[in-house]
Amino acid sequence: MNIEATKNKNTLWINLILIAIVIGLAILPLVIVKDAEFGGADGQAEEAIGEINADYEPWFSSFFEPASGEIESLLFALQAAIGAGIVGYGLGYMKGQSKK
Repeated sequence: MNIEATKNKNTLWINLILIAIVIGLAILPLVIVKDAEFGGADGQAEEAIGEINADYEPWFSSFFEPASGEIESLLFALQAAIGAGIVGYGLGYMKGQSKK
């Protein structure tokens, strides 16, 4: 067995282990914490502001309100995916330029 094949085999195992860890980190909180409500920080901030000052009026309102929470989550996930794609492309481009 040559060195390149050994390196590819080791890389494959490392990648599989990392994927398993990521999947575990995503599923573990859902299994451990039963009947939990995973809400966003902005809802909690709104409640805290209401407790501190009941007369508080927001300075501005959203110009676009999604029809449901699912659509809002979809748009947030899409935004995160686009951002991750841009960052990944940039890092890959810089890595490619450094190898030239």
